[in-house]
Amino acid sequence: MTAMNLTLFCGEHNLNQEVAGGYVSDLLSDVMGSASADYAWITLQTHINVVAVATLKDLACIILVKGQQPDPDMLSVAQQKEVILLGTAEEAFETAGKLYQLLQK
Repeated sequence: MTAMNLTLFCGEHNLNQEVAGGYVSDLLSDVMGSASADYAWITLQTHINVVAVATLKDLACIILVKGQQPDPDMLSVAQQKEVILLGTAEEAFETAGKLYQLLQK
């Protein structure tokens, strides 16, 4: 988390989750159709359905970009489902680049 300058909103009990890759999209249907299990999902969407898709696809975590904060319902469900929910002030492009660099090591 430190290498990417991420804030942890919830999911601290699952921080040992391995991240196999990343997926950047704000379209739920796109993520449902194309993201792979154990990927980090980079998005600016902050509503409850994001958690549902992340759970359905067994994603490693959700990273909210551009300083977005989870709405209260999103945060509540993410806590209940023990989904790792992170945030950053950076753009999706920068976040994806940092994730890519870390996964190449």
